[in-house]
Amino acid sequence: MIEVKARGLVFDVHEGGPEDGEPVLLLHGFPQDSREFDLILPRLHEAGLRTYALDQRGCSPGARPSDVAAYTMASVTADAIAVLDSLGVEKAHVIGHDWGAQVGWQLAARHPDRVRTLTAISVPHPRALMLAIRVRPSQQARLAYFKVFQTSLSEKLLLAQHALVLRLMLRPLGMRAEQYVAAMREPGRLTAGLNWYRAYSTAQVAKMGPVTVPTTYVWSDADGVVGRTAALRTRDWVDADYRFVVMRGVSHWVPEQAPRELADAVLARIGV
Repeated sequence: MIEVKARGLVFDVHEGGPEDGEPVLLLHGFPQDSREFDLILPRLHEAGLRTYALDQRGCSPGARPSDVAAYTMASVTADAIAVLDSLGVEKAHVIGHDWGAQVGWQLAARHPDRVRTLTAISVPHPRALMLAIRVRPSQQARLAYFKVFQTSLSEKLLLAQHALVLRLMLRPLGMRAEQYVAAMREPGRLTAGLNWYRAYSTAQVAKMGPVTVPTTYVWSDADGVVGRTAALRTRDWVDADYRFVVMRGVSHWVPEQAPRELADAVLARIGV
């Protein structure tokens, strides 16, 4: 692990693979951290890729501001660009899951000169999700937790009864869930993660245009967060080579539940 200074903060970045390999930036989601990609990294390294798994804002101890306004999409996207700058990486393949996919879509739409390819996991293009929320009450219901996470009571809710709610969220991961629950007990860590939800608004993505870099969107048909409409309509927001990969019988936690299939999709997108 290396510490990378960017935007006045210090980010933990877990690097691996051949130093001369094509760079890959991996962006995790909530309530996880960069370890969620551990099971796919060996395949990427065997393929000759240089990986940088970033512990994003709120996750890295040195990048945990207390102000909610510090966690807007614009801010966390700027973090990724600044980290690439500090690493000396001009252009990277981007892999993102959950919130990391949101950042990936932002990078590809707003900074296509910095993105070689995008593999977005679980979370679709934000405009496709906005459409699904409007036309599918079932999609609104899937995202009901979002408003709960935005409240001041969410920390107590998630950590009550030995973090029962967190454990239930992560139950499909088995024993791996415990490492994430333990991390959320670090001072300020859970609040920082929830601040991503509190700082988010649809206005931040309402004017996003289509993505113009080669893109793969990986969706799992047992995902309790994102329904089929948003997944299918993501195609409308990619003006480049596009692949839609469906993981059958897999929940939201794709990188850890289907690492072999995900690594296949990533390597096919990157072309190695």
